[in-house]
Amino acid sequence: MVEVVDGDTVVVEVVGRTERVRLIGIDTPETIGGFLPAECYGDEATVFTKSLLPEGTEVRLTRDIEARDRYDRLLAYVHRAGDGLFVNLEIAANGYAEALVIEPNTTHADSFYAAAANARNQGLGLWSACGSADVVLE
Repeated sequence: MVEVVDGDTVVVEVVGRTERVRLIGIDTPETIGGFLPAECYGDEATVFTKSLLPEGTEVRLTRDIEARDRYDRLLAYVHRAGDGLFVNLEIAANGYAEALVIEPNTTHADSFYAAAANARNQGLGLWSACGSADVVLE
């Protein structure tokens, strides 16, 4: 693990080179300073992802059908190597992301939808702080 860019994008070292990795299946709110308008709970989502993946954490990346997105980021499911924690799912389950499943990368779609719905029903994270996902900060 090299760095966390935001709640759903990280930079990792893969075979001696750095890769920007977009976590498949989730969408965290945008943060201040990005290309899109900042959204409610964006900074909190980034801090949470950093807590799951401190610099130097070894991770295991698993790809699905489509390898890269239109921004040339590697698309992956991220697991911490030390304990196997499924990072993408943990972020959604704790209310820091909504499910965002884009064909053809649908291997864990049901899990992401269920985790995000459970977090919303329990009022976790962004669901209680913002009322819903994608709330732009004024």
